[in-house]
Amino acid sequence: MPVGSALWIEASTGTVRDVGVEDLPELLTQTGGFVWVDLPEPDAADGVMLREVFGCHPLAVADCLERNHVSRLHHYRDSLFLVIHKPLPGAHGHVHYLELDQFVGPNFLVTSHGPRNPVVPLEALLTETREVERRLRAGRFAPRSPLALSYAVVSALTNDDERTVNDVARHVGGLEQRVMLQADDAHPERFLEELFGVRHTLLTMHTMASQSMEIYARAVRLMEGASKADVRLLGDLKDQYQRLSRITQSQLDFLQGVTDYYRTRTDTKMTIAAERLAVIAAVT
Repeated sequence: MPVGSALWIEASTGTVRDVGVEDLPELLTQTGGFVWVDLPEPDAADGVMLREVFGCHPLAVADCLERNHVSRLHHYRDSLFLVIHKPLPGAHGHVHYLELDQFVGPNFLVTSHGPRNPVVPLEALLTETREVERRLRAGRFAPRSPLALSYAVVSALTNDDERTVNDVARHVGGLEQRVMLQADDAHPERFLEELFGVRHTLLTMHTMASQSMEIYARAVRLMEGASKADVRLLGDLKDQYQRLSRITQSQLDFLQGVTDYYRTRTDTKMTIAAERLAVIAAVT
């Protein structure tokens, strides 16, 4: 999907066609389908479109144009505004928050991305929406509602999160092997920095997953009047984030055990060395 473009999706067949921004007001009055607009890095003009064309609440639009540091959810009659994040491990143990905002209405879905750190490539923000778009155009996916389309995007995001957790877990396993083999006992400070860097990555991912789980748990309660299929999709997204939260917590617990064992062994060696030095000093 090109930057700032839009799609019209037939609900009965799943067929898609590109539309112009100027076509949106008329399309939003039609039945039998819905609109999907993706905004990689929305600006003030996009904010005007969200307010005037889609009727989005001004406060939600303001939140969309700014960086949000926690997951958010606003409910406006028959629509939702959601903010969730995806982790991207960076240099020196830093984890970037890649923001995905969604306006989910009865006949439209607007997804927006950013703001972003300049060191993060734009493509990293668009991975999930581009993947879902490819499935739509290939006829491998036919969403019957905007919420079903939102479900596909967020599910792609949680799948990528799970792969990231798996990569970090592989790193944790390597650290545990090095501890058991005493491979880094000669450089405890450097190794502890590595341990705590991985811990920071897991803690950040756990925070994101836990917050998103709470957001979708509330969405399930707020959208009880929606179709059973849509409520079921919201519940599944809550379960996906709950699973991510539990997986990251289990890795945190395991890493904490590895760290405690390494620190205890290192502290014991230092204590023994200090006692020996004290004896030598007394004898001398």
